[in-house]
Amino acid sequence: MEDKNIIRFATRMEQLPPYLFGMINKMKMEKRRNGDDVIDLGMGNPMDPTPDAVIDKLVEVAKDPKAHRYPESSGMPHLKLEISKYYKRHYDIDLDPDKETYFTIGSKEGISHLCLAIMGPGDSVLVPAPAFPIHIYAAVIAGANVMKIPIEPETSFLDRIINICESCYPKPKVLMLNYPHNPTGVVTDKNFFREIVALAKRFKFMVINDFAYSKITFDGYEAPSFLQVEGAKDVGVEFGSFSKSYNMAGWRIGYCVGNEQIVQALGKIKGYFDYGIFSAIQVAGIIALRDCDPTIPELAKVYETRRDVLCSGLERAGWNVQKPKAGMFVWVKIPKPFDKMGSMQFAVEMMNRANVALAPGIGFSEEGEGFLRLALVENEERLKQAIRQMRKAMEQMEV
Repeated sequence: MEDKNIIRFATRMEQLPPYLFGMINKMKMEKRRNGDDVIDLGMGNPMDPTPDAVIDKLVEVAKDPKAHRYPESSGMPHLKLEISKYYKRHYDIDLDPDKETYFTIGSKEGISHLCLAIMGPGDSVLVPAPAFPIHIYAAVIAGANVMKIPIEPETSFLDRIINICESCYPKPKVLMLNYPHNPTGVVTDKNFFREIVALAKRFKFMVINDFAYSKITFDGYEAPSFLQVEGAKDVGVEFGSFSKSYNMAGWRIGYCVGNEQIVQALGKIKGYFDYGIFSAIQVAGIIALRDCDPTIPELAKVYETRRDVLCSGLERAGWNVQKPKAGMFVWVKIPKPFDKMGSMQFAVEMMNRANVALAPGIGFSEEGEGFLRLALVENEERLKQAIRQMRKAMEQMEV
């Protein structure tokens, strides 16, 4: 009998669950098309403006016909120089612009392609959990085995790494880090990174640190770079993004810095996938790195104020809240008795009943169940309105 099943996907597709944030976004857009005013706390999608100098430079360069040719795929020399200066200025880290920096179409794309370059079937990757989905599924797509470790407490996290490395064969090949952490907001210090570097050298694993929220910090806390620790460049790399520090999420520009061999492996595989970032965006990125340091603490203060408004409002509504010291999110446990319905169902109820979009904790792996991630992207009045609408909806819900 003739097989009529022409459309067949790769087996790796069977390992990818439905993207829950895509489902939430679809519900949000449908409600907005129907005229509902949905307050979006679901996605870390900055609504504040990109610095004027960056926009002006983009417009200027985009008018030059030469800017529309294929770009410098690894990053323009001046852009690579500026990220090196940035790391020296902020972290006192020396980077070779040519060999130890590479620009990517956002950090998410860069991490995904790096996983294809350094992982494959039979390899194991350690990932703190809960986890931003790409930290798990970039490894899964590459064919690697993911071993999740609860991110807290820190001492237990380090002990679990040791236990796994001593008991498993083959030993894990990569440790994926993300500090300040998305979704939980957990932060760390240089002493932790020193422990990680020592373990990486002892057990021969590579380290990837996603540093997307490097400058969105509160209460005087300053997030360290993984590369500040002696020996870090021997074992790993760090990814950064323009999305958060400069409100350039839709521009899609990020970078990878650190170990020369890993950076070059990323460049080699990206050479088969893409031609790099639009030249006008790269030049605008130079302006952001070179001239926009003063705007970063101003932006962080905006997020800190929103954090305080959201956390205090939730506490008054009876939620148990821990204020994060960094990032664009508040990670909060669903209050009783509503936790019984699960984070996805609770998020759906808030969308339908309160017109508030939330990110369900289950979207960040099983370890996130029972929690919600609330983004600090709306202004203070909208945050207060969201709390009022959620509170009213919960009063009317039966559990």
